[in-house]
Parts: sequence; structure tokens; C-alpha cells
Amino acid sequence: MLGEPDQRSRGASPASDALLFCTLVPLQIDLNADVGEGSSDDAVLLRLVTSANVAAGFHAGDPSVLRETIRAAHAAGAAVGAHPGFPDRAGFGRREMTVTPREAEDFVLYQIAAVAGVAAAEGVRLRHVKPHGALYNLAARDPALAGSIARAIAACDSSLILFGLPGSELLKAGRAAGLRVAAEAFADRAYDADGSLVSRNTPGAVIHDVEAVVSRAIGMAKDKAVIAIDGSMVRIDVDTICVHSDTPGAADLAARLRAGLEAAGVSVRAMGTF
Repeated sequence: MLGEPDQRSRGASPASDALLFCTLVPLQIDLNADVGEGSSDDAVLLRLVTSANVAAGFHAGDPSVLRETIRAAHAAGAAVGAHPGFPDRAGFGRREMTVTPREAEDFVLYQIAAVAGVAAAEGVRLRHVKPHGALYNLAARDPALAGSIARAIAACDSSLILFGLPGSELLKAGRAAGLRVAAEAFADRAYDADGSLVSRNTPGAVIHDVEAVVSRAIGMAKDKAVIAIDGSMVRIDVDTICVHSDTPGAADLAARLRAGLEAAGVSVRAMGTF
């Protein structure tokens, strides 16, 4: 019984204690999706993922889509988060923009507040924030932009969890601001040897082979590693894995990912519940 320590375990070494802990605590991962961006797969996706990153209207979506998406996420049991991006609907938020730290802090705060406010009206509490596209990637390497995003989140609600790339400036800024952070991986995206995402403009940046994507996700969750585009092994300690709703066949991919992870002994649960 767990409540009664075995007499043989007394005086056990730290190494054996760690092994016992790993044996008793199952592997767990969050599966998230960017939604409210116009994808027809959203309704199905929300029943498969555990966290929903809802667009706030700057790069995609509108007030009605925002509300409908939050309702659908809540009904499906997915944790609701805000997905703020650059004010760039024409470029779907995937073009880098030059903004001041104050401008970035203000428009990120605005978007989080919009999602949080609509969520509250639907009886839902916001759980996390994941920046979108170019804002996310730029903040991964720009300390000033990362700090602006972290300050905006902390000003809105310091209990929110910030999603970002492992080892990024974004997660560093989140920790410095007193936020909980979650390291995110992308099973269908290629990685460079330094752990950054390969630019979408590079051939092979997006992986379309479903079996390969599932295999990579399992490796990320269980082995904390991924093969980079140059063939090298990259250590990647992650808490959540993303499925892009605009990827062709996103719903089928999410279903295959969840089934593959669970078959491999990985429990799929929302961030904040493990």
C-alpha cells in the first residue's frame, strides 16, 4: 500500500527513491490546439485535445466565433486559454512586426482580457495563454518582447499558465514574472539542432506523415527528445504538444496522436491538472 512504506525501503538511496517515484507517477502530457481561427475541424478537435487556445480576433476570429469556440471547448471538457497574436489578419499573424515593448504589452493584455471576459460570461475560467505565430517565435528569442508578454499575463491574472518553447526567452520571462510555465512541443514541425522550430519557408518544415508525427510525439513525451532536421538528437523536456487546426486532416491527426500516446502509456490531461 502506498500509505505504508515497505520496511525494505528504509534507508534507500536518492537514486532508488527517484526510480520508485517514476514507477508510481505515470507519464502525463497535455494536448493543445489553436482554435477559433476558421478551421472546420474545430468541433471535432475540441473533443480530442485537452487544452484549447482561442484566437482573440487580432490574427483570426471575431467576437461571435470567440464566444462559440469557448462554448464548444467548455462543452467538450477542454481547458480554455487565450491565443494572442500580432495585429495582422492578412498575414494570419505569421509575419514578424516591429513593435515597442509597451505596444506589445498593451495588445497582448487586450486580447487576454477579451478571451477572459467572454469566458467569464460563459461561466468558464481562463487557464492559460499561448502567443500565436510570429509573436510566439519572436518572443522565444527576444527578451524584451518576452517580458512584455509575461507582464501582460501577470497583470491580467497571475494564475495563468504561459505556453512557450522549451528553454526560450518567453518561458524565462514567465518565470521571472512569477507565472507558471509549460514547455510546448510541435510533433508536426521540424526542429533545428538548437531546439528552435525550422522556418515554415524551409522545405520539410511541416511534417505530413501521420505515423512519423505520432512517433515523434511519443518520443517527446517518453524520451524527452526529438530528431532535428539535420539528423541530430535534441533534448526537449515538454509539458504540452500542439496540433495546428489549419493542418490538413487536423482532427484525424489529433485522434491518432491521442490514441498513440495513450497506447504508449502516456496519460493525456489538461495543464494544471498534473
